[in-house]
Amino acid sequence: MAFQARDRYQAAVKRSLAWAGAAAISVGAALVGGCAGTPPPDWTLDAHASVDAALQAQLKAQPRVAEQEFERARSALARAGRVDLVARAELLRCAAQVASLDFASCSAFDAMRADASAADRAYADYLRGEVATSDVELLPAHHRVVATARDADAQALAGVEDPLARLVAAAVLLRTGGARPEIVAQAVDTASAQGWRRPLLAWLSVQLRLAEQGGASEDAQRLKRRIELVGGR
Repeated sequence: MAFQARDRYQAAVKRSLAWAGAAAISVGAALVGGCAGTPPPDWTLDAHASVDAALQAQLKAQPRVAEQEFERARSALARAGRVDLVARAELLRCAAQVASLDFASCSAFDAMRADASAADRAYADYLRGEVATSDVELLPAHHRVVATARDADAQALAGVEDPLARLVAAAVLLRTGGARPEIVAQAVDTASAQGWRRPLLAWLSVQLRLAEQGGASEDAQRLKRRIELVGGR
């Protein structure tokens, strides 16, 4: 049993590092940061595994699975009374939403904003394209570059290695600086490489609109065929 707990712990740490680029700090990174050699309580692993599964389902356009997993995560975090981590989980859900160019209000996080960390509040503002200059230093390094980029420079994405973080950054640039073709192309390639249907459809639609506006009829037809393929089941 000790070996199983250790394996679960190590797996959770790896997943935490993978998702850390998506938000100011991942839920998992906070949850598994216990004493060295001491496996964390089951609720921390349960919460992180559910957040991980929920984000993947959200990006793959599986809303029912995403909602079920988020509810499991909330339940695990609620058992420990960690309002701050529930807020962080909602922030991660909002990041995945923004990555798919869904700029609807992140009301669930906003309702818990008072209990969120300063870094998480800054990240939430960043997702809206409204982060204060004084709060930029609270963001992860690669998002600081995007937050201060001028004219939606595609070079701002160059150092963003994590796929979800790159999509989030591209969405923020799109929201604040317009639809630069090179930014859109990077986002399309990123979503495609991960097999993330929801953001891929969203970014392909932007790419199609740009092609139509530019009179590139052949490209537009090609993109329509691709959208039809991705949108199929």
